[in-house]
Amino acid sequence: MSSRPATKPVLPSGLRGNLSAVTLFSCAVNLLMLTVPLYMLQVYDRVLVSRSIETLIALTVLAVGLLIALGLFEFVRQRVLLRSANQLESDLAPRLLRASHDLELAGRSSGTQPLRDLSTLRQFMTGSGILAFFDAPWTPLFIAVIFVLHPLLGLVALAAALLLFALALLGEIITRKPLEEAGQFNRGAQNVAEAGLRNAEAVAAMAMRPALETRWQERQDWGWAMQSRAGERSGALSASVKSVRLGFQVAMLGVGAWLVLGEAITPGAMIAASIILGRALAPVEASIGAWRGFIGARGAYRRIREVLGDPATEQEERLALPAPEGRLSVEHLAAAAPGSSRPILRGISFVLDPGEALAVIGPSAAGKSTLARLLVGVWQAQGGCVRLDGAEVWTWQPEELGRHLGYLPQDIELFDATVAENVARMGAADAQKVVAAARLAGAHEMILRLPDGYETRIGASGARLSAGQRQRIGLARALYGEPKLVVLDEPNANLDNEGEAALRQALVGLRKQGVSSIVIAHRPSVLSVVDKVMLLRDGRIEEFGTPQEVIPKVTRPRAVEASGNTPASRQAITAEAAG
Repeated sequence: MSSRPATKPVLPSGLRGNLSAVTLFSCAVNLLMLTVPLYMLQVYDRVLVSRSIETLIALTVLAVGLLIALGLFEFVRQRVLLRSANQLESDLAPRLLRASHDLELAGRSSGTQPLRDLSTLRQFMTGSGILAFFDAPWTPLFIAVIFVLHPLLGLVALAAALLLFALALLGEIITRKPLEEAGQFNRGAQNVAEAGLRNAEAVAAMAMRPALETRWQERQDWGWAMQSRAGERSGALSASVKSVRLGFQVAMLGVGAWLVLGEAITPGAMIAASIILGRALAPVEASIGAWRGFIGARGAYRRIREVLGDPATEQEERLALPAPEGRLSVEHLAAAAPGSSRPILRGISFVLDPGEALAVIGPSAAGKSTLARLLVGVWQAQGGCVRLDGAEVWTWQPEELGRHLGYLPQDIELFDATVAENVARMGAADAQKVVAAARLAGAHEMILRLPDGYETRIGASGARLSAGQRQRIGLARALYGEPKLVVLDEPNANLDNEGEAALRQALVGLRKQGVSSIVIAHRPSVLSVVDKVMLLRDGRIEEFGTPQEVIPKVTRPRAVEASGNTPASRQAITAEAAG
């Protein structure tokens, strides 16, 4: 039983309330911005005329109190924005990390770009540029106040605001495309750099660094060129805006002086109108300066919405199922790689009882690794099903299913942590379970020989370990926590004789514990300790049965005759069949 919940909104529920609060505080801040021009108006037109010290003191005390309130409101709205940014990051970061993993499994890797987009969005929310967008809507209020002082002054202010808004719109038009292209090229350069770092050994060994640097530099140069183009246009626009704003302030003073000479307004009104005009145009000018950051944040938010709205990242709420015993049933399984329609597996069906061990052999590209990914629920099938104790693996909650599974992929990735933490699957390490898993994998003695034993930090991707050591620690991780089904994809690919013997002993130990196990066999040595053997070829089961039934069928009599039918020759032919 499962129910699909409504798509979770991108923004946290409390964020909208916080932004509403910032809007209210912005209202208070902009109203209090009238304190200084109105104070000057009263000083010019009342205090200087009446020469009243008492009036001056009263107005000054009132103005100081209002300015203190202005500072408090400004502090509070910036604090609310900072907390909103923190809330946004704490809510979205785990969701984006999970979504990135889901997209990786679906064959549409986005790398760490969603997390970088979240960082871009957070930086914009905590910067000064966003305040201009909260202040700009109050420009009409200041223009209305200027109209109260005199309609002609109001018309000057209105013309200035309209022209600056037109320039802001022009800035959006002329900078949007180059900034978006710059972002695309910069992300491409970042992806090339990350790929090079992930494969640093191969890059260094095969002299690939110059080619990668050239590829990176090409994307980086295009990104810089687009950024420079946008920067030049934005700079020219900012210079024009500054000239226009100062020109209109001169016009405001000129028109005001003319009205004062005609006794239409007082000198105080002229000064107040000039100050209010500066305040009215300031957020418009600031928003033009912050436009590049706004476009970057808008693009980041759009990409975040796309990632979180992707069907591959949607999680269903599923009923918790009881712990399985390990009975595996595969029924008419068909599958293709994520994003592809070309089938890799077709019509795969078999049953594995608790405690049984199955070896899967076959030539390269037969579908062995694809089958392993399907059995542990990493990939989804196009048809058929994989059942663990009668329940399809895709109906389990992934975290619940993972506790009952052990999986060793071909490409073993360990984390920059201690050996114990890696064996414990990066969770809270239970010392007894860690040692038990290492003993079962035959890795306990090998781990003790490391510099700090189980507390040895192994570096990023296990860089401080040999390939065989990584494989044995990866095997211990797969066996951690008493799983009921273990799937090992070529677990002996990098093992020496000691490691091979440890692997065989581990498979025997799993059988004794009633754990079902499936081994993608790279070498024939493990075939002696399994109950069943499956030969895959071209995505189909060609042979299935006990080792005694299958192995004679996959060996080629002619090759056996030519080699004299020796034990070594039979092993070599079996290895060829295993792929």
